[in-house]
Amino acid sequence: MMQTVLVTGAAAGLGNVIAGHLLEQGFQVVLTDVDAARAQAAAETLDSDRVLAMGLDICRPDDFTRALSATEARFGSLQVLVNNAALTLATPVMDITVDEFDRVMTTNLRGTFVGCQTMGRYFARRGYGRIINLASLAGQNGGTASGAHYAASKGGILTLTKIFARELAKSGVTVNAIAPGPIDSPAVHALVPEEKLAGLLQMIPVGALGEAEFVARAVALLADQQASFVTGATWDINGGLFMR
Repeated sequence: MMQTVLVTGAAAGLGNVIAGHLLEQGFQVVLTDVDAARAQAAAETLDSDRVLAMGLDICRPDDFTRALSATEARFGSLQVLVNNAALTLATPVMDITVDEFDRVMTTNLRGTFVGCQTMGRYFARRGYGRIINLASLAGQNGGTASGAHYAASKGGILTLTKIFARELAKSGVTVNAIAPGPIDSPAVHALVPEEKLAGLLQMIPVGALGEAEFVARAVALLADQQASFVTGATWDINGGLFMR
């Protein structure tokens, strides 16, 4: 069966790499972004009739419902959700305003919750589904370069992953998280100035940034139909920064 996957925040960065890799692996891909024009432009670079591009604001439950309807109209059904979209800010903790805190938590944590709940209900009705949540090393160690609100939201995603995994397991739906450390991506380079990059690399036991392509391969593995015995897990891809 050819699976269809919806990736949030897929117009650029890690989400775009994930969408491209899943397309290469034979998935039909619904490429979404809060900016519909950027999503369409990203889809055009993939140049495939197995790609559907659309705007999706993960803070809005109705947007997920609309995206699901559009996916069914185009591809017949949906089997996989990748909750990737996130707001990454690095404001010092004592300078974070309540409004900024709420904005990050609403986007990252609530957005993941809404995606898991909306698509989880749909997958459960169909008796099959794969949900992969992009968490972060920051949610495990409190963050270093990222903001406290970002770290807190990613820690919450790790907990939501376990809750939804337990809730949906008997319905044939797996829910897992991937927690990348610093990877060679626009988001990391935006947080870490070039003059501080050498210091960051010294902190990483393997002495290098991670590769977005490898994270995408991990997503594809968890999205596989044979991945039925992995649920509630967090896969660490962090160069040895966090060991357990």
